[in-house]
Amino acid sequence: MHSFEAYLEAGGPSFMPTQVVAVPPLTVEALGGKSARRVVGTLNGYPIRLSLLPQTGGGRYLMINKELCLAAGVQVGQHVQLSLEPDPEPDRVDLPTELAEALEAWPEAEHNFQLLSGAMRRALAQHISTARQAETRARRAVETAERLARGAHPFRKG
Repeated sequence: MHSFEAYLEAGGPSFMPTQVVAVPPLTVEALGGKSARRVVGTLNGYPIRLSLLPQTGGGRYLMINKELCLAAGVQVGQHVQLSLEPDPEPDRVDLPTELAEALEAWPEAEHNFQLLSGAMRRALAQHISTARQAETRARRAVETAERLARGAHPFRKG
């Protein structure tokens, strides 16, 4: 586990402003250098599982979304304590119950879901799990599974 203190600042891509933490170059090297993609660890003691993203001009950073900031009790402008190590299961995706059930009901959808990249599988899982109402989560899961079963793009209607 590689620990460091960092400054939580506003940042992220222009289309998705969020909070970010720059990962020191020595820590990036200790995590595997340029080949390091996913990490697990803690943010102020709160468990995290994130991607190391490339910075313009070199270096790596972590995006810390609002939900994670609230859960870890941190905010922009604070120094935070991070402990990171390479993710032993970089392709693992934690499926929301609704999506797991929909994929189980449609073997074709499950097959096509497994063919997607890890990033796309994570994006679908997040899209479904972030819905506040159970009905919305269930509807999104069924729509996604239906598209996957037809071989269509999981986010595009039609």
